[in-house]
Amino acid sequence: MMPIPLKSSGAIPLRRQLLTCRPQGSCLTAMSVDIQQIKEQVLRHSDQIERVKAEVRKVLIGQDVMLSRLLIAMLTGGHVLLEGLPGLAKTTAIKALANALRCKFNRIQFTPDLLPADLIGTMIYNPREGSFGTRKGPIFANLILADEINRAPSKVQSALLEAMQEHQVTIGDESYRLEEPFLVLATQNPIEQEGTYPLPEAQVDRFMLKIIVGYPSKAEERKVVDSVLDDIRREVQPVLEPAQLVDMKRTVGSLYMDDKVKDYVLDVVAATRRPEEFRLKELRSLIEYGASPRASINLCLAARAHAFLAGRGYVTPQDVKEIAADVLRHRVILTYEAEAEQTTSDDVVRKILESVPVP
Repeated sequence: MMPIPLKSSGAIPLRRQLLTCRPQGSCLTAMSVDIQQIKEQVLRHSDQIERVKAEVRKVLIGQDVMLSRLLIAMLTGGHVLLEGLPGLAKTTAIKALANALRCKFNRIQFTPDLLPADLIGTMIYNPREGSFGTRKGPIFANLILADEINRAPSKVQSALLEAMQEHQVTIGDESYRLEEPFLVLATQNPIEQEGTYPLPEAQVDRFMLKIIVGYPSKAEERKVVDSVLDDIRREVQPVLEPAQLVDMKRTVGSLYMDDKVKDYVLDVVAATRRPEEFRLKELRSLIEYGASPRASINLCLAARAHAFLAGRGYVTPQDVKEIAADVLRHRVILTYEAEAEQTTSDDVVRKILESVPVP
């Protein structure tokens, strides 16, 4: 039998050949060579990722999970919602990451009196010329920090929908494309609910990840205290160009993801909608609405980025498990019965991951 030639017009046709001929020894050799080539591309970017991490860690102590999730969002173009108590370095982490990337960054403080025009811009009349001109708002940047996003009314939150989904905004009769990369990194406080407005479900679903930020360990908090008392101030330097980030995103998109892993993702998401099909009848009364198709897409994308950060050229089911809670926790809507039993969406996702068969 003639071996499969390694030359191919693209990665996808080669993978189709591999999936078709996997039982053959020559196909396995070709597959290993293909994955090896992808791994070499991943390793080529490893130093760049480590430099970004090193710069962010100049001002961010601990919170390794939050940092890795922010990098996953950067590598996939997904938006992030960070939820945590005050003083847990949410804003610090986002500002540090923005400074490490040579991208335009704008911070928008969401308040109850904010208007959509304050966010996206408006038409301004010029009396000298007798015509209207466009004044663009702060959303025209690469990285947007929407600080305390739940403090703005729903009409302002809804103004973000077009920008997050279509990467464009409409001012007057014209639509304007937003410069790539474009990410919205939003923060919200889970305990102070006076004067806040719950995010619409349509907007929450557009966030790829919802990250729960917890307290640091005692050792990490000691380092934070020492750095403040000793008045240690470190500046984050830009170490990555937008073109390099685009190249990284292209590499992430080329990571090998077997059909069995894709089916595993679909099963995990389906279990949030029809838990009884996966021997999880006890969850039927706890789940009001399951995750949307965006969950399946984002879980695959995030799993690829997780494998990329691990230095691998292929995705494993463990990558899916590691990132599943961050992708699903804000998309699984619970019933009043679940709230009465103090069951969280994280608890539901954990039970699903324990029950859905792993390929």
